[in-house]
Amino acid sequence: MANYNFDLFIIGAGSGGVRAARVAARLGAKVAIAESQYLGGTCVNVGCIPKKFLHYAAHFSEDFEDAVNFGWTAEQPRFDWITLVKNKDKEIERLNQTYQRLLEQVNVTLINGWAKVDNPHQVTINNHSYSTERILIATGGMPFTPNIPGKEHITDSNEMFFLETLPENIIIVGGGYISVEFAGILNGLGSHATLIYRGDSLLHHFDQELRQALEAEMIKRGIILRSNAEVKAIEKQGQGLNALLHNGEILQADKIMYAIGRRPNTANLGLAELGVRLNPTGGIIVDQFYQSTLPSIYAIGDVIQKISLTPVATAEAMVLSHHLYEGSNTPLDYTNIPTCVFSQPNLATVGLTETQARDKIGDIKVYRTRFRPLKHTISGRDEQTLMKLIVDKTTDKVVGAHMLGPEAGEIIQGIAIAIRAGATKALFDSTIGIHPTAAEEFVTMRNVT
Repeated sequence: MANYNFDLFIIGAGSGGVRAARVAARLGAKVAIAESQYLGGTCVNVGCIPKKFLHYAAHFSEDFEDAVNFGWTAEQPRFDWITLVKNKDKEIERLNQTYQRLLEQVNVTLINGWAKVDNPHQVTINNHSYSTERILIATGGMPFTPNIPGKEHITDSNEMFFLETLPENIIIVGGGYISVEFAGILNGLGSHATLIYRGDSLLHHFDQELRQALEAEMIKRGIILRSNAEVKAIEKQGQGLNALLHNGEILQADKIMYAIGRRPNTANLGLAELGVRLNPTGGIIVDQFYQSTLPSIYAIGDVIQKISLTPVATAEAMVLSHHLYEGSNTPLDYTNIPTCVFSQPNLATVGLTETQARDKIGDIKVYRTRFRPLKHTISGRDEQTLMKLIVDKTTDKVVGAHMLGPEAGEIIQGIAIAIRAGATKALFDSTIGIHPTAAEEFVTMRNVT
């Protein structure tokens, strides 16, 4: 048996890589992990966590307005971007240290620097080579920006978290999670936001009715939506920027942010040279237990481009670690994974959309309710909550749940458990609701719509 320095060498200390390191080490493996940027990866540093902090901050502008009709009076509130960024950075630094401490507690060797795979059992980092029985690639992804004239003026989604000043006027290009969330955040913080996207509507993987309802809510808040539009060039204009659209129109802004997708971070790792099969965008092709076409090399997380969500990456890490070091042969179930767009209001979903259910099942029942949240009957805010349940008519099983409204993510997380457990609509109906809450609507929808 070969005498390796490590049983498992992980490249990338994001959520997936760190979870794999910790679990594998607890199961007896000798583990090393290499990271060239920051512990915690995208989620902790330039993704989920800092984005949620900004999301909280953006909501306060509405909270101050809503408080008036509840009897509160206060001086005109003022927002300071620098204070938010400073406190955000302080918390991220604490999380970085927490990740390091978690690795140290299970005796994982942490190496700072860029790693390259020399051969199926060797990794070089900082001019030092390490032998290893297995290699795990968990390097995540990076924002993709198009090669258009003026590309150097683009601000990507990573850079948005470190702006020195809040832009007064911003153009955001993209129609997915990140662009929608930043449009709501910046609008709530006081920026004038214009969202440009190529398709007919935003968030094309979500239920169409909820997408349309979200677009209406965004417009109410003053966000300008420009569908079926594309930027062909960017020009510097004085202290600002001009975005030249394909239809000849010119839009002006202080910043132009792109969020049109992310690409796997696999360049310069030496994988293709060794024969690891990649897809056209650089994603690593793996089997159900995350083994690449080179048997000693594995990959999880955004770099395999299955479902790019932090909890999915950590779940993949668990499956892989237990497979390698405990002999488990239970693959990850990718069905009914809940997700939330932290737009304003939130949009959350689990299971099939109405269109998907009609295509896959055919005979379905759709239940929906739309209402003004109780809070806003006094605040006066013109905001609507929309909820939907999709039911298989033959089995009565709930196969999809969708919500647009405050705390949608918190509510759908609980509904996801019921759907994964195979709950029927009759079971939903027999469940007593908590009154008065928005969530109780999911157990009081009686009329097929």
